[in-house]
Amino acid sequence: MTDLQASDRDAIGAVVDGMYEMISGPAGPRDWPRQPELFHPASRQMRTAPGDDGRSTITIMAPDEYRANVTPFFDANGFFEVEIDRRIDVMGNMAHVWSLYEARTAPEDAEPERRGINSIQLYKGPDGAWKIISMIWDNERPGVVAKV
Repeated sequence: MTDLQASDRDAIGAVVDGMYEMISGPAGPRDWPRQPELFHPASRQMRTAPGDDGRSTITIMAPDEYRANVTPFFDANGFFEVEIDRRIDVMGNMAHVWSLYEARTAPEDAEPERRGINSIQLYKGPDGAWKIISMIWDNERPGVVAKV
């Protein structure tokens, strides 16, 4: 992996920070107009979880599918996801970010309601802008601990 230039580190960090800002807030609408500045139009977001039978499940969503999937939850619930650790690796025009997070229903909650990790892949386009091309995440649970 290459050493990151400060400008790339800052640009990648700004995209990841923007993603957290976009989805976090009190119950109600989210800042969906920011989605195209953060996500490539062909990007995918993938939620993994154990199914009722204990076997792994995955939901794979394009940007508009993600919005449709989470909007009912966000409309009814406060959700504040905050990054608590990050590792960035870059090779040419691609980057990988491991982003450890905690989620709360309100910023002042003493304990997070969940923790997990986002595996975020970014692409540096011809305009020099970094955008999320894919993102997969999983939450901690017994036997599965998130760490960077």
